[in-house]
Formats: sequence, structure tokens, C-alpha cells
Amino acid sequence: MCCALCQSGNQAEVTAEMMIHFRGLKNIDKPSVLVFPKLVICLDCGFSRFTTPETELQALREGIAAA
Repeated sequence: MCCALCQSGNQAEVTAEMMIHFRGLKNIDKPSVLVFPKLVICLDCGFSRFTTPETELQALREGIAAA
């Protein structure tokens, strides 16, 4: 698969750890969602993409952190 930005085929898949926070002061009390997605990074331009795993996606849908 080619990079969506520069069309390069020079990409790498890595595992990441990220914390997704709900935006805005009204959500300051909502817990963040910890996600461990696989990132695909273009090694030429730096464009990155990832898919959120279903468990964490459900937590985001509900507005709460996964247990």
C-alpha cells in the first residue's frame, strides 16, 4: 500500500502507546482512553495512520475509559 500523502511505498508498521483525551473543558473530568494501535508511518514524508482497536473504540463511543 502506498502513502496517502506522497504515494511512496517506503513505509513501516510500528506499535505505539497513546492516550486519547476528550476535547474541551466540559470533558475535563472524563477519563482518557489508553490505546496501543499499530501505526503505519511513511519513512519519506512522515505521514502516519492508525486504526483504533475495537475495545478502545467502544470506550470512546461511550465517553468512558476502557476497564
